[in-house]
Amino acid sequence: MSHDLLNPRRRRIVAAGGALAAAPALFNIARAQGAAIKIGFPVPLTGAFSTEAQDQVRAAELAVKEWNAAGGHKGQKAELLVRDTKLNSGEAATRTLELIEKDKVNFVVGSLSAATQLSINAVTRERKILFNSISQSDTINEAKDWSLYTFHEALNPHLTAGAVARYAFPKFGKKVVYLTADYAYGHEMVRGFQRAGQAMGMQTLADVRHPLGTADYSAFLPRIQALKPDILVLCNFGRDLVNSAKQATDFGLKQGTKIIAPVLLYTARQAGGPDAFEGILGGTSYYWGMEDKIPSAKKLNDAYRKAYGGAVPSDYGALGYAGIRSVLQAVQNADAVDSQRVAIALRQLKYDWYKGPQFYRKCDHQSVQSVVIVESKSKNMKDKNDVFNVLAIEPANEANLRTCEEMGHKVG
Repeated sequence: MSHDLLNPRRRRIVAAGGALAAAPALFNIARAQGAAIKIGFPVPLTGAFSTEAQDQVRAAELAVKEWNAAGGHKGQKAELLVRDTKLNSGEAATRTLELIEKDKVNFVVGSLSAATQLSINAVTRERKILFNSISQSDTINEAKDWSLYTFHEALNPHLTAGAVARYAFPKFGKKVVYLTADYAYGHEMVRGFQRAGQAMGMQTLADVRHPLGTADYSAFLPRIQALKPDILVLCNFGRDLVNSAKQATDFGLKQGTKIIAPVLLYTARQAGGPDAFEGILGGTSYYWGMEDKIPSAKKLNDAYRKAYGGAVPSDYGALGYAGIRSVLQAVQNADAVDSQRVAIALRQLKYDWYKGPQFYRKCDHQSVQSVVIVESKSKNMKDKNDVFNVLAIEPANEANLRTCEEMGHKVG
């Protein structure tokens, strides 16, 4: 017998080593079960959409916190990895690539801007990582940009603009001018309005385009006023929407012209104030005031109020919440954390996280959902959050989307 093995300490080390050698599989399983499920969250924390992005982060963190508190998935907790895209498509692609290759995220949720979501999707699609976009886009669901791993939690411009047009165009006249942010979001919104308006005989007087991040609209407003439109549509977002609404109001455009917006943001209305937005109506994916009629809205609002000192979630904040919740529910349903199996579970998901029933259309993974028509309030506000009247809710209806064939998908 070796003298080394007579040493009790040496015998313990050998025994321990033998046990580890005999059970590497058990060791790896235990390690995998304890590993966090990492979700990358690239959003524009700086730039013209920073307010909306920060609310998306707060709501996404709430979704992760709730899921972890409920036990996660077989002991695995979720972890949110937030990155700043700086509202730049190259930066968005770089941060997403880092999240996948360096941070080893399981999934990606985020974007906020049409300017960045296609670059994020290009990276995730190539690497077969599930991406759930929480930004308006028509293009991301089209066959040329789409994959099994591409999901779109947000409304799209065709659906949003169509709903607002169906509500507003019959009420305010036939002649329309568009003030349009000159990138995908703006262009797609105009297209959505024009398609919906064809059947109503609407006339486009002009599509006046401005650069993303414009601060001064004085060069555009005299031209718009001279055209004497019945309706001015602000096809822009975030700080651009705030600035253009304020300056159009100050310039007197509301005299004889109804101003509408495809997406009337809660955060923009808060920033711009009641006077700038007085009388402006538009669409939104969510307004907290729906809680009186929709139980899931009240549930989200109450959880958000508790987490964030009485504040209520914004429309884009709620998208951040739903984008995360949907993916984590698909993890549970698939009993898996790999993108392929989770994607298959996600496309079968029927859910109601905050606004009523939703589901992903099979051909393109677009979330089919309601569109809320709201008008800004300037009087009789109960508190600082009470900024909109809900005028109508267009129910979730697949028929309001472009057809799968038009999107380039083979059906049947």
